[in-house]
Amino acid sequence: MRKTFLFLSCLFLASLISMNGVALAAGKKKASPKKSGASQAPVSKDVARVNGVAIARSELDRAMKVMLRQAGGVGALPDDRKKEAELAVLNELVSMELLNQAARKIEVKDIGKKVESQVSGAKSKFPSPAKFDEFLAENNMTENDFKSLAEKEIYINNLIETRIASKVTVTDAEMKKFYDENPEKFKIPESVRASHILIGTDAKATDADKTKAREKANALLKRVKAGEDFAALAKENSTCPSGAQGGDLGAFTKGQMVPAFETAAFALKPGEISEVVETRFGFHIIKVMEKQPAKTVTYDESKQKIQEFLKSRKIRKDINDYVDKLRKEGKVEILIS
Repeated sequence: MRKTFLFLSCLFLASLISMNGVALAAGKKKASPKKSGASQAPVSKDVARVNGVAIARSELDRAMKVMLRQAGGVGALPDDRKKEAELAVLNELVSMELLNQAARKIEVKDIGKKVESQVSGAKSKFPSPAKFDEFLAENNMTENDFKSLAEKEIYINNLIETRIASKVTVTDAEMKKFYDENPEKFKIPESVRASHILIGTDAKATDADKTKAREKANALLKRVKAGEDFAALAKENSTCPSGAQGGDLGAFTKGQMVPAFETAAFALKPGEISEVVETRFGFHIIKVMEKQPAKTVTYDESKQKIQEFLKSRKIRKDINDYVDKLRKEGKVEILIS
């Protein structure tokens, strides 16, 4: 269900872990670990109240941090943009709290076990308990905070599934209409799957260096044409990382490779081998393994994905409508400007 309400995605555990925990596991320097049982978040004023329930500044700061990382680590925002972003993220926190309050009215059986299972699953994504503690410290959270967030997520997911998602349907007529009105979404361009042997040069290469590299490539081409195994020669000689896979680059479409390489590759038939091709990376010998012509995916082939997409879109709209209803019926106070 998490994928169905994207407007809340930056607030959930999966996003927190993927944007913070993975970096920690990779060895990125973070705040020093603190005991998870100790209070870590600084005391600060509230930024909103939802039917009397406060949203703390620390919650907004944590959500802002995750949002910025999801946006690619854009760094410090100018003051006017920061205020705009804060209000947008706070609006999501308010929506989440409205859903949480509504969700608590629906029983979730074995909630304690479900929370423990979710927390255990989250911990297992870290290489050690110490790294999990670092994650908590980085996000100004205690382990109890983490459990509370997991519980909130479970309740909200249950609400969305029982009250919204389970009632959403997509008809065949709707799917066919989407397919007919969006033909560009179902076109697959021509592609080739190719391998290559690269004798690399760099920007600092002299004419003598390039001549030597070209001569080596020509010598290898002769060996390939004489019947030696292309993949074996790639493993032994190619300076491209793909050499480890026998030079296999996988499938690609036009626009994904540098022009000279692309032109040569798409001109070959399956099984054919190019002459030596020069690009800014060096000198290539290209072998095309497979070639797929451009095609349009049929409606029958697309039905399942269309259904999933349209259902997800309907669910997102229904969630937004439901949150708007909760806002009108409740009392939301925004305490920052």
